[in-house]
Amino acid sequence: MPGYGWISFTTDYGTFDGFAAACHGSIARVAPEVRVIDVTHHVPPADVTRGAAVLAQTAPHLPAAVHLAVVDPGVGTARRGIVLTTPNGLLIGPDNGLLIWAAEALGGITAAHVLDNKDWQLGDVSRTFHGRDLFAPAAARLASGAAPEKAGPEADPATLIRLPDPAVTIGDGWIEAEVLTVDRFGNVQLAADAAALSGLGSDLLINGGVRARRGTTFADVNAGELLVFPDSADRVAIAVNNGRAVVLLSVRPGDTVRITAR
Repeated sequence: MPGYGWISFTTDYGTFDGFAAACHGSIARVAPEVRVIDVTHHVPPADVTRGAAVLAQTAPHLPAAVHLAVVDPGVGTARRGIVLTTPNGLLIGPDNGLLIWAAEALGGITAAHVLDNKDWQLGDVSRTFHGRDLFAPAAARLASGAAPEKAGPEADPATLIRLPDPAVTIGDGWIEAEVLTVDRFGNVQLAADAAALSGLGSDLLINGGVRARRGTTFADVNAGELLVFPDSADRVAIAVNNGRAVVLLSVRPGDTVRITAR
């Protein structure tokens, strides 16, 4: 197997401590020739859903790679480490739902393996830092060409942990959808696909009382006004031109937002 040459790296480790750097070091010790793309290390702590969404929306735009993701509140417990094979890359991380949406975005899971090959570990494995001692060195081996089946025994994809599907309901002239993510600009991304906007007009109400306009870019509304638009991930999103929609709407991931024609 020729390998990939690239590892993408997504975590909730932040950049104030040395956690992400230590994982980079583990990769470099095993495969110094492999290049790493840091997707983000600022997933909110233990927010598996946010990590899953970011990874799924980013991975298809990266070169074919091993996608290493660690948002792992169950580290040190009986939860499994897994390697997922897709038509467009490999994913490695904890079996807690973090990898599934990205695997589907990369063409679907064609094989799954439990990561338990002790020869792939770096020294003694910390009970609280599997990213450094288990996942990063294994990702490096995979990127260098090691076969996924060498990671450990095959797993039935049906046994993998999956996150609940975000709630989306579409009716005649309305959309009701769960908030999937909020980005650093305060834009609110819903779980509904952008195609759901086709049944709505240009004048809208959010949650029954907040006026908004449908558009395609922020300048389609005046400063301070609400815009409903298809975002770069092809989801329904809500923004405020020169403002923060999350503040105006007082929502957070997991809340439900209703958009209706006015």
